[in-house]
Amino acid sequence: QVQLVESGGGLVQPGGSLRLSCAASGFTFANYPMSWVRQAPGKGLEWVSSINPNGLITNYTDSVKGRFTISRDNAKNTLYLQMNSLKPEDTAVYSCAKYRLRRLDLPIYTDNQYPERGQGTQVTVSS
Repeated sequence: QVQLVESGGGLVQPGGSLRLSCAASGFTFANYPMSWVRQAPGKGLEWVSSINPNGLITNYTDSVKGRFTISRDNAKNTLYLQMNSLKPEDTAVYSCAKYRLRRLDLPIYTDNQYPERGQGTQVTVSS
């Protein structure tokens, strides 16, 4: 059974940093592309970033490019999101998501290709 458990969220001032983690179990983590998505209050799900299985290919939504870094440690079955220069508009529940198939490259994100997600961790950026 796939399990994805996020941690590392919290309250941070604008300009601050947080590092999110996603502990994965129940599948061979190293074989799957992974993504981070977020949902702000009253808004729909928004894709944030994706990474291919070996960690060498990454993609980001424009609003976080240059501020967020996605990475993974396949030996620890863990996905990360380093978030720097945080802004109030980054406030959301952040969840990690698993691609539905084993593949080595990094397909463009669509919600239906990442059907399994964790419960999420709250990130609040406020002074």
